[in-house]
Amino acid sequence: MANQLKKEAVISGAGLVGSLWAIMLARRGYEVRVYERRPDFRNTGFAGGRSINLALSDRGWKALERAGVDELIREKAISMAGRMIHSQEGAQSFQPYGQEGQAIYSVSRSGLNLALVEAASAYPGVTFHFEHKCQGYQTEKGEVRFLHEASQKRIIERPALLFAADGAFSAVRAALTKQTRFNYSQQYLDYGYKELSIPPAPGGGHRLEPNALHIWPRGNFMLIALPNADGSFTCTLFLPFEGPVSFEGLTTDDLVMRFFRRHFPDALALMPELIQDFNGNPTASLVTVRCSPWHFRNQVLLMGDAAHAIVPFYGQGMNAGFEDCTLLDDLANKYQEDWGRIMPEFNRTRIADGNAIADLALRNFVEMRDLVADPKFQLRKEMEAWLAERYPKEFLPLYSMVSFSHIPYSRALAEGKAQDQLFESLLSIDQVQANWRTNPEVVRRFGAWVKGRG
Repeated sequence: MANQLKKEAVISGAGLVGSLWAIMLARRGYEVRVYERRPDFRNTGFAGGRSINLALSDRGWKALERAGVDELIREKAISMAGRMIHSQEGAQSFQPYGQEGQAIYSVSRSGLNLALVEAASAYPGVTFHFEHKCQGYQTEKGEVRFLHEASQKRIIERPALLFAADGAFSAVRAALTKQTRFNYSQQYLDYGYKELSIPPAPGGGHRLEPNALHIWPRGNFMLIALPNADGSFTCTLFLPFEGPVSFEGLTTDDLVMRFFRRHFPDALALMPELIQDFNGNPTASLVTVRCSPWHFRNQVLLMGDAAHAIVPFYGQGMNAGFEDCTLLDDLANKYQEDWGRIMPEFNRTRIADGNAIADLALRNFVEMRDLVADPKFQLRKEMEAWLAERYPKEFLPLYSMVSFSHIPYSRALAEGKAQDQLFESLLSIDQVQANWRTNPEVVRRFGAWVKGRG
């Protein structure tokens, strides 16, 4: 039997997940009050310099479709069918992400956030309160407090339902960490990132292939670039904070230019504002957050980065947060909006997936940074595509499981580890690189692997 909670909710955070979830709740008839620390970016715009362009994949599109805003987003999304690898010498090679017609989509974080807030605001039951910083949640009283920093006015909410979508450094989660048996960890990479840019070509258009995610892999560091609808590319430099080749060594304009001339000469030729971008944008950190439980007294629920912040190397941070919304919406249907049943089941079934995508993202960092230029890795990718096309019922590559399906992340991670064993075996076949498409040993070992997995 459904509970008798009043149909209203408070959301802490008007970012991507918070604004999307506001839409889904509003479609169910809830009155939703959304509090956000930042100014109203519908009026002020967005502060740049800390944005890694987003890569929308199937999980994210499903959530946007559920909320009825997918067509609005598709208008400005750019398909990326694979990775374009840039060698030290400037040669380019393309690695497809999946089968013909499969792609991930580059979208602007700020543009997507703005579109979702505007869509949510169109519902009469949704109100946004900007410039209100969350000061935490009082577990004893069931109160969440917000401070309007300009006026110093405090607002105290005692919501029947509080959804914390307030990011990797969630103030709501910080209060829950004081509860008995709350597990929490955060792990920083020794790497930072800095946003850079490639402007549009003279007269408009893109200076690089627009339908690809560009990667300049250099072993211990890398540069990436994702296309924008205006012809520009948002670039991100991932580099250790400290060490022989690191941010700490790039202390002058001359050192920055030397670094790019040596490691990314073809990109440098397309970046006339490199020094301005490098000096003007912060060096940001990369953190993984794991915690449990994600709910408190069936009244408070952590979502998105507040529950499972991950590094960006699988392009799944936003997609995972959007999938949270889809799964919660499914559970609301299943249990007729009985949150006393919804929250525990979401907590029980979803945490393993949150931990799995965190592991997958860390794993993909090594792949992007170190492996994509390796001939052995490139051979594995060719074999994966061939097996997937020839044996579609028996084999689906890990990347396709994550980006082009709704298979739970935890299952995808387990399958990925099994695939590692398969390719360790296949790549050990003598002279396999010369005749793998016709080598009967490849088929035999693949068949044995399939049979062994039941």
